[in-house]
Amino acid sequence: MRRAIALALEGIDANAGGPFGAVIVKNGKIIAEGYNQVTSQNDPTAHAEVTAIRKACEKLGSFQLEGCIIYTSCEPCPMCLGAIYWARPQKVFYALHREDAAKIGFDDQYIYDELGKTMDMRQINFENISRDEALPVFEAWSQKEGKTDY
Repeated sequence: MRRAIALALEGIDANAGGPFGAVIVKNGKIIAEGYNQVTSQNDPTAHAEVTAIRKACEKLGSFQLEGCIIYTSCEPCPMCLGAIYWARPQKVFYALHREDAAKIGFDDQYIYDELGKTMDMRQINFENISRDEALPVFEAWSQKEGKTDY
């Protein structure tokens, strides 16, 4: 956890993005780390956890983080939480709470609130189009032999 917190400070010093750091450990050794790089990379997905997950998966040659532990300087936002669940680590430790982040301008509550709304009630307009054209792609996936399920 100390390394994740140190990475958060490194990110601040590098003017990379917000004050967040993450480390991924497997078998007691750090295999990947990252800090928030949203503003320096012009990438809204370049959060500390996502950055570390990408590096760890590349190093492991896998899209899953089986047997890994994530240490993050703050409770993951909704996007990072989704990425963590898709990566399936063994455990996550976090230092600060999302309420701590909200106090310094990183308030994700509106996203949590949006997830509970129907599509027609969300702040960003979502409209379903071309479903009939897209369905054959899912059918092709469903029938594909030798695919890697996840």
